[in-house]
Amino acid sequence: MEHEQGSFESFLTWTSSHLGISDSTTTNHSQHSLAHSLCVSIFPHSGGRGLGAVRDLKKGELILKVPKSALLTSESIMQEDKKLCLAVNRHSSLSSVQILTVCLLYEVGKGKTSRWHPYLVHLPQSYDLLAMFGEFEKQALQVDEAMWVTEKAVQKAKSEWKEALALMEDLIFKPQLLTFKAWVWAAATISSRTLHIPWDEAGCLCPIGDLFNYDASGEELSGIENVTALSNGDKSIVVDEDQIDFYSQRLTDGGFEEDSNAYCFYARTNYKKGDQVLLCYGTYTNLELLEHYGFLLQENPNDKIFIPLEPAMYTSTSWSKESLYIHHDGKPSFALLAALRLWATPHNKRRSVGHLAYSGSQLSADNEIIIMKWLLKTCDAVLKSMPTSIEDDNLLMNALDSTISQDFITFMKIAKLMSSRDEIYTFLEAHNITDALSFSEMILSKKVRSSMERWKLAVLWRLRYKKVLVDCISYCNRVLDSFMR
Repeated sequence: MEHEQGSFESFLTWTSSHLGISDSTTTNHSQHSLAHSLCVSIFPHSGGRGLGAVRDLKKGELILKVPKSALLTSESIMQEDKKLCLAVNRHSSLSSVQILTVCLLYEVGKGKTSRWHPYLVHLPQSYDLLAMFGEFEKQALQVDEAMWVTEKAVQKAKSEWKEALALMEDLIFKPQLLTFKAWVWAAATISSRTLHIPWDEAGCLCPIGDLFNYDASGEELSGIENVTALSNGDKSIVVDEDQIDFYSQRLTDGGFEEDSNAYCFYARTNYKKGDQVLLCYGTYTNLELLEHYGFLLQENPNDKIFIPLEPAMYTSTSWSKESLYIHHDGKPSFALLAALRLWATPHNKRRSVGHLAYSGSQLSADNEIIIMKWLLKTCDAVLKSMPTSIEDDNLLMNALDSTISQDFITFMKIAKLMSSRDEIYTFLEAHNITDALSFSEMILSKKVRSSMERWKLAVLWRLRYKKVLVDCISYCNRVLDSFMR
């Protein structure tokens, strides 16, 4: 542990002395880059390693500046290596993301001779993005939409790897760097750690800047859902584009600034000394966070779930399918409520009440009761169709947590409390663990541990999904109760 800490301190010193990265607005840098505003700390319950405030920080204050020369991009790597540049030019059909992925692996292959070696050795050795989910972990998500997104992510990663193989062979990559395992690691690094830059769609890897953990942005958008929904549902309503631009600009806390020729980061809120300093990458659902970053949030204000709707519900309005969802707190979206209200209205009366639905108004008590009963019944049916209950999922999460300390006896004891243990036995079978006894006595391999971590993420995701359904049922009951008074 001390060796790891010392190594990281050396890395921080290198970022300041060799890359010119600073968290100070003055020219007098401290021993290493993080001393004036930020420090690297461990936040066990909110992202692990991250950046903490070493003093009180004010909202909007510049807290980190990374020169353009310190950004790892396809351009910066190819400028230093003519062989790489010529090879990439011979494979012009590859996307910018594929090229950056190849460039990353190319630098990894250089070992200690790479200019970026001090940075590369501190990148995570593994990720949990959906593209890395195996068949078991994919099935553990239980929801068709989530399993479909996972399958697409895996297929996309394999397709892009096969397309880039010719370039990597052209560059005479080492055999281990030609594998899909190496490719998906590099692709996950690009997906989860790059920041936007105006001159390359693939983005850039930003030393120190990629240590900020994620802060979901929810409050900023709460005031514009109705504006967006109205514009989608009724083309006659004028949307204030400046208002939408204003909100979208507040979704990020940093960017590349031409005047400074550097990537600049700003405090998104006021922080007290010792607080974790966070960065908002944008608005993502938990499934999107899993797909692109390999984590999810227990409480995500941007989360949403979709339930099966009847075809007539889609055709009753002009809203897109993407707007017909249930919020993280169980409340139906503005568009979903309006669509259901129109669906429950006779065809010959929809035109006359359309303006009321588009404004978010209830059409009648009977209409509202019909749609609440339909929502309640549908959510309940979805819950009952799931392979496991919320109670079993909570037990399973507790069991999986016990494996962190190699306490497999407790794992099996908890598992026996579950009404269905099929999933556990499927996991044991998938990893050639012959029986529960051998499982309780064994030291898990790195591969099995990685699978268990992804399994935990899948169970946590489906738990959040089911919790939203339960909350929606409660919401419907409250509305129905209000009509009974």
